[in-house]
Amino acid sequence: MASLREIKDRIGSVRSTLKITSAMKLVSSAKLRKAQAAIETMYPYQRALSDILSRIPASALPVPKAPSVPAEESAFGEAPAQREARVAVVAIASNTSLCGGFNAAAVKAALGELGCYKDPAVFAVGRKMADKLRKAGYPSRGDFNSLSGSPAYDQAEAFARDLIERYEAGEFDRVVLVYNHFVSTASQKVVVEEFLPGGIRPDETGHDDCDYIFEPDVEEIARTILPQVLKLKIYTVLLDSAAAEFAARTVAMQTASDNADQILGELTLEYNKGRQQKITAEILDLLGGAQ
Repeated sequence: MASLREIKDRIGSVRSTLKITSAMKLVSSAKLRKAQAAIETMYPYQRALSDILSRIPASALPVPKAPSVPAEESAFGEAPAQREARVAVVAIASNTSLCGGFNAAAVKAALGELGCYKDPAVFAVGRKMADKLRKAGYPSRGDFNSLSGSPAYDQAEAFARDLIERYEAGEFDRVVLVYNHFVSTASQKVVVEEFLPGGIRPDETGHDDCDYIFEPDVEEIARTILPQVLKLKIYTVLLDSAAAEFAARTVAMQTASDNADQILGELTLEYNKGRQQKITAEILDLLGGAQ
């Protein structure tokens, strides 16, 4: 049995850990609320732009189709041997740990996607993602760690513009996104989706029957709106991943705090029992000496 001094030291250590996990939970909860508010504020604007873009004929869109792989051959679900396109994979995780399985799930999905292509280009967002992919033989084409956690729109816009320009120049045939989608505080889902060329045509369901008149012309509107939609998509994905990260960390710190409370209760009980036994033994010694 551990001595009372050892048990007391362990109680102090657990209490210190509990203070840290409780503080991290509060910070993550505040950041999660901020990220959710940013996404909710942005969604109406994104939906309006996407709705306008979805009414524009595909022939008017300025972004070309992938030059080397026909559209019918560039869908997900093909055998790896058939997917020989020049692919860029944007994989997003966090810069720090202590967020449960958030990083591990994203890294696993990214490695699975990268393994389907020959010599893919990697854009790793987040230090944890960049380190894991580099060790696996997929070094990132730059340092994009500042986009993880609390991304600014100007940074996301510059990143999206770089991807679009590379795609238009023919450097890539496809751009794929891998990230954690925020479902709820207790649930995050890893998403693998195509950004280019598949991401340039939004969902066209749910339209009303109104006929729209485009001024000055449909081509000019397409050239104006499409880049905004694509840049907003990257910003949305980064915010979505950030919200998922904060949610995962909140849950992880809550679990750690609950475990610390449980361990603290067990140690306190053990300490009190040991102290009671010591006091009882001293009383018996005094009684024996008196007799």
